[in-house]
Amino acid sequence: MTATVIIPTLNEIAHIGPLLTKLLGEPAGVVGEILVADGGSRDGTREVVSGFARRWSRVRLIDNPERIQAAGVNRAVAAADTRFETIVRIDAHALYPADYVAQLLPSLAASGADSVVVRLTTRGHGGFQSAVAIAQNSRIGTGGSTHRMGGASAWVDHGHHAAFRRTMFEAAGGYDTSFEANEDAELDARLRALGGRIWLDTTIPVIYYPRATLGGLAKQYFRYGSGRARTSIKHGERLRLRQLLPPAVTLAVGFSLVGAVLVPALLIVPAIYALALGAAATVFAVKERALVALLAAPALATMHIAWGAGFLWRKALQTKVGNL
Repeated sequence: MTATVIIPTLNEIAHIGPLLTKLLGEPAGVVGEILVADGGSRDGTREVVSGFARRWSRVRLIDNPERIQAAGVNRAVAAADTRFETIVRIDAHALYPADYVAQLLPSLAASGADSVVVRLTTRGHGGFQSAVAIAQNSRIGTGGSTHRMGGASAWVDHGHHAAFRRTMFEAAGGYDTSFEANEDAELDARLRALGGRIWLDTTIPVIYYPRATLGGLAKQYFRYGSGRARTSIKHGERLRLRQLLPPAVTLAVGFSLVGAVLVPALLIVPAIYALALGAAATVFAVKERALVALLAAPALATMHIAWGAGFLWRKALQTKVGNL
């Protein structure tokens, strides 16, 4: 098995060079080609990729005028060499083992799966980013999602996208390019509907670097919540408890803060929520032996409220459109 590796990028100058160097270190019989689908980077990413392409025939730069990852991956798959039967998706702002693709291909073959997904662990570089990483690696931050907290490899409904059989990816129609987030879970729903099977391989580690600012984290999680709502609406999926909790918390806190103007006692609701997050952050600080972990409290609040707000906004928007 030989893979086409696809990397959607937008302003990834800090990561793209080392990532391409690492991927080119794998044999051509494993990594047949590397397609970088760039959404119009202005920080030098395109120039770096073009430089690699001049030196290495395995590297190609693909234009992605839509700028979103889903469209970039689809464009790259359409341009990929048809000799290679496996598609490997790689995100530029993550850390992969040196033999990442060489591990994925045997996992795909041995499992007989149509898609292999991997476990994601978050890591920060100090300050608020480290606190976000601690929050995202916790059950209170992820809700216990399998590809974040699962310890054993297993068949799953969804996970962090890694490798696909090209025939199944194309049969499903690729990513829905109208999705700015949650396009992976939405595609997984279509794969399962076609009878496709998804294997979570927890033995292949991937390190993800989270947002380093509160504003960036809020925007990201708002998109996540909105995308999850779109997926549930499109496929009629029943949400899990962990997916229902952020909208419930957002509504409870929001109504309590508004209602407290007339009934001050309602402030007990956000107070209890804040105390719970503070307690969790204190546990993290003790466990990690780092005071910076206390910043996990505002990180968790941002993740919960922004995700819930995005979910509720999308649900309200879809309901309004449906009633027109």
